[in-house]
Amino acid sequence: MARRNRPINMPAPYLKRVWLDPARIPNRDAYPFVLPLLRDDFELSFDKAITIIVGENGTGKSTLLEGIAVMAGYDDAGGGKGYRAVDHGNAVEKMGGSLASALRASWLPKITNGWFFRAESFFSVARYVDEAALDVGDVPPNFLSYSHGEGFLRFFNERCQRQGIFIFDEPESALSPSRQIEFLKLLHRMNGTGHCQVIMATHSPVLMAYPNATLLRLSKYALEPVGLRDTDHYRLMREFCDDPKGFVEAAIED
Repeated sequence: MARRNRPINMPAPYLKRVWLDPARIPNRDAYPFVLPLLRDDFELSFDKAITIIVGENGTGKSTLLEGIAVMAGYDDAGGGKGYRAVDHGNAVEKMGGSLASALRASWLPKITNGWFFRAESFFSVARYVDEAALDVGDVPPNFLSYSHGEGFLRFFNERCQRQGIFIFDEPESALSPSRQIEFLKLLHRMNGTGHCQVIMATHSPVLMAYPNATLLRLSKYALEPVGLRDTDHYRLMREFCDDPKGFVEAAIED
């Protein structure tokens, strides 16, 4: 057991590729397989330690991350391997397991350490961590005594610099602009270790700007490389910053 838990002396990324196996799709007419993205030839390769996915709501970003997370051994709702902090067995939007069962993956090597972070389930996961510590007589980390954003960052700092694969679904949801800068610094520290793979979905142009990451735009039908300045998020924010009053007036009158 100790040998298996030793760090592996290989750099990230560890998950090299995921692809859809049509033979494993139980029902083509059921969600998430009706998403235009999930055609029979769907595949996603990872050639850098940090991959950032952007796109509009409803294109399937969260579902894709859930599927990858479940395939890596995490629960749909978030947490690490073996955590089940949220009872969502009857949730109608639980899609990660369905997608994961139809995905295949190429690893070198397979890493099952890490975390899947979802803003909406952070408090449940943090409470689970506190209770697990109490159960074994340890002092709980007590992430919930901090503000939402501070709790997020403290949690990230304590959990995200070990070797592993880390999946973030819109982490900016709880972070102010200045806290997003702190999160960028955390990404930089993770990247500097050489043994953290990050897959992140975000709407934040600040987080999209992380240097040397793979930035992919998820459109209705495909994932494609994109430059920061070519994303709709950046263009919209630039228009707002150029003329906030005019931008808002035009938006609310449209």
